[in-house]
Amino acid sequence: MSDKAENTSNPLDMVKWIVVIALLGGLVWAYSAYEDISVLYRALAAVAIVVISLGIASTTQKGSNFLVFAKDSRTEVRKVIWPDRSEANRMTLIILIATAIVGLMLYLIDMVIVWAIGLITGIGV
Repeated sequence: MSDKAENTSNPLDMVKWIVVIALLGGLVWAYSAYEDISVLYRALAAVAIVVISLGIASTTQKGSNFLVFAKDSRTEVRKVIWPDRSEANRMTLIILIATAIVGLMLYLIDMVIVWAIGLITGIGV
């Protein structure tokens, strides 16, 4: 069996996820419960709690798998050859023209179908 198919989760991971959920739930409750405290201080505390929660979550198996995925994704994005401005403008113009042509064709087809149905049923539109 491959390593990816095996369930190698640590029993401590469930406790970590419960702590993360408790921290974030407590943050939501505390942010609304302490409205008399300055928004700046509440926002700083919220950022700190979110960072702590992300740190705890990243130590779990799913969190480390996500970090590996994010690093691999960043590497792949760096390999992409992005179009320059003139090429992007040219492709945008081609797409706009093609969309207008297809829209006009659909309009004309619809008009012919309406005309044919009106001719067959005798209902003038």
